[in-house]
Amino acid sequence: MKIVVIGGSGLIGSKLVTKLDEHGHEAIAASPNTGVNTLTGEGLADAVAGASVVVDVSNSPSFEDAAVLEFFDTSTRNLLAAEAAAGVGHHVALSVVGTERMTESGYFRAKLAQETLIKDSSIPYSIVRATQFFEFLQRIATDATDGNTVRLPPALIQPMAADDVASALGLVSVGSPVNGIVEIAGPDQFRLDELIRERLSAIGDPREVIADPDASYFGITPGERTLLPGDDARIAETRYEDWLSQPARA
Repeated sequence: MKIVVIGGSGLIGSKLVTKLDEHGHEAIAASPNTGVNTLTGEGLADAVAGASVVVDVSNSPSFEDAAVLEFFDTSTRNLLAAEAAAGVGHHVALSVVGTERMTESGYFRAKLAQETLIKDSSIPYSIVRATQFFEFLQRIATDATDGNTVRLPPALIQPMAADDVASALGLVSVGSPVNGIVEIAGPDQFRLDELIRERLSAIGDPREVIADPDASYFGITPGERTLLPGDDARIAETRYEDWLSQPARA
């Protein structure tokens, strides 16, 4: 089966391409690095020609409100049009758990717009909403840092390993379209501030993490359960302590 991965050179995309290849599929990594640009349409028709499935894990290079909306709106329209012309039978897109609850952020408004375009298209689809990745914990800390202090809301979060995200996407992409949303999450819940405090401690980072209910998390102020998946989410296997204990994480 030919499966085109839009954003196939990134963290999730590269893992997904490898997993699909290992299972005998013809996985094509499509990104600006390989001459495929969904924003301009360059190389798109050739990339999706003959594909059974297209998986979109691309992301905007800018998180500024207008730019991120322009990216997801334009790239998704271009991608869906190319897929329709090529007769692609399944469109899979990676999104974020809780997107509809985080619309104070321009990024999540843009993700909702992307999801709406997918739902309104004629192409059978599956939208996979994932929780935050373990790999981005230090980025969370950086975004919330002021001097030597990291302020984060004590919201509950159920993060997962990027490798598990790719595995879940692979399973969805080779299955039948669900024409709806699949949620995926890690096996354990944490308080966001406690999780970041533990991560910084593990790498010897001296910054102080302070729990602040009014603190921002990537442009939103989440409630206790804003970041959590629903009860029917598919739960990944990798626990945070196991991921953390890997030599590359030390």
